Parts: sequence; C-alpha cells; structure tokens
Amino acid sequence: MTMRSIVPRENESLVVGGVIGDVLDPFTSSISIRVTYSNHREVINGLELKPSHVASPPRVDVGGDDLRTFFTLIMVDPDAPNPSNPSMREYLHWLVTDIPATTGPSFEGRQMVDAAEWRRQNFNTRDFAMLSNLGPPVAALFFNCQRQSGSGGRRI
Repeated sequence: MTMRSIVPRENESLVVGGVIGDVLDPFTSSISIRVTYSNHREVINGLELKPSHVASPPRVDVGGDDLRTFFTLIMVDPDAPNPSNPSMREYLHWLVTDIPATTGPSFEGRQMVDAAEWRRQNFNTRDFAMLSNLGPPVAALFFNCQRQSGSGGRRI
C-alpha cells in the first residue's frame, strides 16, 4: 500500500510537497486554517513566495466551533538550510500555543513558546506533538520560499 492511498484526497498536495512524510504522518484535516501575509497573499499549498513576502508574521485564522479547544501552530523549514543539504532539518521558525478555536484576526498576543526550550535546528514536529500530548494534526499548509542567493524552502 502506498502512502498516497491512505492519505485523504484533500491532503494529496501535502504528500507531493513532502510535508506528509517528512514532517507529519498522514492525517485527516478536521478544521480550516487560513494564512495571509502582509502582501494580502493567502497561502495555498505549494505557493512560491519571496523572502520579502514572509518577513512579517502572517495573519492566521483558525476554524473550529468549540471554544474550549485550543490549538498549537508550528512553522518549520524541513529542508534547511537548502533542499540539497537539509542538515538542519527541521528548522523551527516559530511555535504558538493556546490558540482558541474560531480565532479572530490573528494569533498575535497568544502564547509564543520560547524556542530556547527546543532546539531550532533539528526540531522534530512529531516528537514535540507526542511529548506535548497534542494528538494528530488537524490542518496543515505549506509554501516554498526561494532565498535571494539560492534555493531554500519554508513550510507551514
């Protein structure tokens, strides 16, 4: 059985992009997530963005209908410093906890986890989720970002 055959159809782009496999195990999306950067460009899976587009924190809207449910948002680069030499795989850009379901404008003001507690280089999303008792993922997005001096990727 191939991974593609056990991944829900809506997550096929996450398999093609390497998110499912490299960062996450197969899962079924159960909430909506919308990420928009200051250039008003909404992130869709596989979108190519320039470093200048992602310099500021994005606006993140998380769906859900139970205000007693809180989410954790993790942004990693699974092929840092570049796809041909991913020696820092996964590089942790940021991690935000305690995001309530049905958020309004953004995650700003939420609990930003001190990255010093976790190694930024060689961070492991699966291990973090297991150690923090987070359960399986509920949503995922990714984009690609080309560095000015070469190629590199960043995924959410």
